[in-house]
Amino acid sequence: MATLNDIYQQLINQISDDYDKTEGYLISDMMRSVSIVFADLYTKQEEIESLLDVDKLSGDQLTKFVLQRRGIKRNEATYAVGQVSVTGNGAVNIGDLFEVANGIQFRATETKTITDNGIVNIECVTAGSVGNVPANQIRQMPVTLSGITAVTNPVATHDGYEAETDNILRTRYYESLQQTATSGNVSHYKAWAKSISGVGSVKVFPVDNGVQGGIAEVDIVIIDQDKLPASTTLVSEVQEYIDPNSEGLGYGQAPIGAKCYVYAATTKTLDITLSITKSSEYTDAQVLQNITDSITSYIEGIAFQTTYVSEAKIGSAILDSAGVEDYSNLLINGQSGNVTVGEREVPFLGDVAIV
Repeated sequence: MATLNDIYQQLINQISDDYDKTEGYLISDMMRSVSIVFADLYTKQEEIESLLDVDKLSGDQLTKFVLQRRGIKRNEATYAVGQVSVTGNGAVNIGDLFEVANGIQFRATETKTITDNGIVNIECVTAGSVGNVPANQIRQMPVTLSGITAVTNPVATHDGYEAETDNILRTRYYESLQQTATSGNVSHYKAWAKSISGVGSVKVFPVDNGVQGGIAEVDIVIIDQDKLPASTTLVSEVQEYIDPNSEGLGYGQAPIGAKCYVYAATTKTLDITLSITKSSEYTDAQVLQNITDSITSYIEGIAFQTTYVSEAKIGSAILDSAGVEDYSNLLINGQSGNVTVGEREVPFLGDVAIV
């Protein structure tokens, strides 16, 4: 980047030494004024050039860039959904609020009369993963509902996903450039599935069930943003977008004559046992949590990317865990060695036990 002084010096160098170019004299002052204007123009030029480089863009600028050039929309954050069990005799109306102890609120998405007890569908007021709360956490009503005495959520709420990050959006942009998505090819099905908020990764199995009567069948297997098997709701949303009811009639994105079936990946659970030598600065519980977090990070990074889980890399993840000085007797699902992951499976960390 040319600085003001650089520009000034270039201008001065272009003037004959027959003239007095000493600072404080007319020639110097004139060139200093011109260099100020040029420096501002250089800055604006660099700003414009940066707007043409997708790797230098972020936020709204990146969103606008990829939309204008490739028609790719940033996936927005979604609102977690679930159900509450309501006790009492009264009515719950659309918009009535229920709350977790830490202040996360949910609103009713239906109106229902409650006699003794009833189930009401809810949606988090705040978009994102903050709305994914465990079972039996929604117990409060910030505004009293006449006749309603208690509320709880029997199961965890789900499908609250964060907005697509800049890095993931940029990756989808590059995929659209490098993998030609056209005419219902594999790349096209991947792009369609990834355009749904919450979808983390996709595998496509073309003509998996053969061609019958001129109708091709395509299986799509998805995992969610958290690298876990997609929920029923997310699977249904992708199915509806690509090929409603798997009829192959062309009412979704898939071409006429191509029946698409969307599935969630199945779980390959990994139960791990090991012995460790730990630092005295950490408690057993802290070390166990650090090991769990480290292995989980590795597993998430290979989801839908490899056909096996590496024992060596799990060992490396363990050694990288704060508080671990060494380990031994590492077993995955009761055995030593790598663990094979099926093409429709995603690894999931089960129990981690230090023995």
